Amino acid sequence: MTFTGPQAAPPAAGLRERKKQRTRDALLRAALELFTAQGYEQTTVDEIADAVDVSQRTFFRYFATKEEAAFAVQHMVEQRFVRALEERPAEEGPFDAMRNAVLCAWDQIGEAIEEVVPVELYLRTFQVIESTPALLAVHLRRSTEMEESIARLIAEREGLDLETDPRPRVAVAAFSGVMRVTGQLWGRGTDTSLDAIRALTERYLDHLGPALATDWRE
Repeated sequence: MTFTGPQAAPPAAGLRERKKQRTRDALLRAALELFTAQGYEQTTVDEIADAVDVSQRTFFRYFATKEEAAFAVQHMVEQRFVRALEERPAEEGPFDAMRNAVLCAWDQIGEAIEEVVPVELYLRTFQVIESTPALLAVHLRRSTEMEESIARLIAEREGLDLETDPRPRVAVAAFSGVMRVTGQLWGRGTDTSLDAIRALTERYLDHLGPALATDWRE
């Protein structure tokens, strides 16, 4: 059978999509490199666009704001975790489901990050976020929203009413606290590999149950 006419369009469409993805990735990498080199507030959209040799208009085709670019990789990591959590077996308890989901996400996320930016640049971006008041405020807001979304997902898994049962929010708050601690320790350490943060995350999550025990001295 011979295909002609419109049926020949998909390869060209695929090429366009790949070109658009390369442009977005280049803009994102340029943005993060500039943020980490000279500061978020000091970096302009024009400088990011110039680094990739495109127009400011092209930048706004891919990112609504500088802020969106600053959190783009983190957003990807969070979405990977949410998908992994949605796929956990129903028989797993809440903590096991979250623990296994985050470790599964770390197993898969390395290549996805490296396709866009080097892992060490991703780490340095975290340091910029924590040291920039405007970004830190956004980070805290995003974290709160993320915790609420995960709590709702946990409540659905367990067949609970989130508005009357506090356990999903309490469990997610404890889990998120561990994730914040491990992220900070990883950022201060000398080993910035994904294997290092996965091992650190696993170690600290395994201490979550004992840390919530009523008597630590037993």
